[in-house]
Amino acid sequence: MKHTALYLRVSTEAQADEGYSLAAQAEKLEAYCRMKGLTAFQRYVDGGFSGSNLSRPAITELVEAIRGGTVERVVVYKLDRLSRSQKDTLYLIEDVFLPHGVDFVSINENIDTGSPYGRAMIGILSAFAQLERENIFLRTRMGMVERVKQGFWPGGGKTPFGYDYDPAKGILVPNADAPTVREMYARYLAGQSTGRIARELGVPYEHLVRQILLRESNTGVIIYKGERYPGRHEPLVDRDTFLRVQRRLLRLDKPRAAVGNKLLTGLLVCGHCGAKMRYQKWGGAGDKLVCYSRDKSKPHLVHDENCPNRGVMAREVEQVVVRDLSRLAAQPAPPPGNRVEAEERRRALERARRRLRRLYSLFAEAEDDTLRDAITRERAACERAEQALRQAQQAEQQDKRDEARQALETIGACWDNLTDAEKQALVRACVQKIVLQNDKIEVFYTIEGAEIVQQTAG
Repeated sequence: MKHTALYLRVSTEAQADEGYSLAAQAEKLEAYCRMKGLTAFQRYVDGGFSGSNLSRPAITELVEAIRGGTVERVVVYKLDRLSRSQKDTLYLIEDVFLPHGVDFVSINENIDTGSPYGRAMIGILSAFAQLERENIFLRTRMGMVERVKQGFWPGGGKTPFGYDYDPAKGILVPNADAPTVREMYARYLAGQSTGRIARELGVPYEHLVRQILLRESNTGVIIYKGERYPGRHEPLVDRDTFLRVQRRLLRLDKPRAAVGNKLLTGLLVCGHCGAKMRYQKWGGAGDKLVCYSRDKSKPHLVHDENCPNRGVMAREVEQVVVRDLSRLAAQPAPPPGNRVEAEERRRALERARRRLRRLYSLFAEAEDDTLRDAITRERAACERAEQALRQAQQAEQQDKRDEARQALETIGACWDNLTDAEKQALVRACVQKIVLQNDKIEVFYTIEGAEIVQQTAG
């Protein structure tokens, strides 16, 4: 026997105050059934589910019952109880209800799809339900954006390490861990690795140190929805310190991570086959630098099984590198470059490209002279943004060379007083790679104006 399906939904407890409680809906729906003489009815209840989509257990059960042929009509108290999405409302009515001969009734709007007028009203009213949902979302998001623009912390996630959240003021305030954050930046710029910083400062994970160093909120900035806003909270480090750390993180940690206490690990390349080279204990003579192609223990690193590179003693290569770095440190440094943030220019370019794509989409739907003029202006804006990005990238490269020069000056001033890890970090800031071909040594530098040095070991 077919039955009438009474569909009820609330998304929050607050809807009870608006007359949308499940009990209120059930009372009105059953009163409708009694008035129409409908005795066979069944409730389908979604309590605590949003109407923005159809991922609801009762609506799924209802659709299955309709397709099984056991439902003759669906009754709701109000149209938005069925769905707040225009697309989902029309899908249920046009693709589920009507094809299976099921009428739809909304008591509040006096809609009955058994009549032509009721079917016409469905599209109109569901459009308004969708509009209201989008307006609620827009008002909420605009309110949050405005709050962030005023420098208040948006919340909604974990409070950054080194800060507490003050709900009365709506901002972050430095806590007892703030000095630890500042110490992390200072130690990393001094050449310490993130692992050593974690051990010495009592941070449980090395990765956590890296996360803290990458966190731009430490400079008094708020990042929200991909945009940067000045915050009202006190910075833990200045902008210049933050940017210097970011450049070192990107350049030093990923490509050539220091391993052990070997000065040149990660920089060595075989001049014969191009494979990496490593330190190998060589009796009482010390360490020898050998090609991985001659070491079959790691086949994925072998480039040429017959590589003729005999290798060279590590001490001899280290002496060449340190001696030449000391020579470069004694030379006058070029004037520093101006720092420009390439990432900010990159985001500006992407925003311009998104605007241009939207204009193209609108123009494809309806050609219009106003849109054509807007597209022309946006193309010019994209070209200007691309030029600005190229200039910023060039300046960024200059910054890296400036930092390498600073590291070079440190080598000349206090090399003998540095730890092994600090010596590794400084060498990596100055040297791009070292190519070894038997006793021939080529050192490639990242320092502006430094030519490739070619020497022979021994």
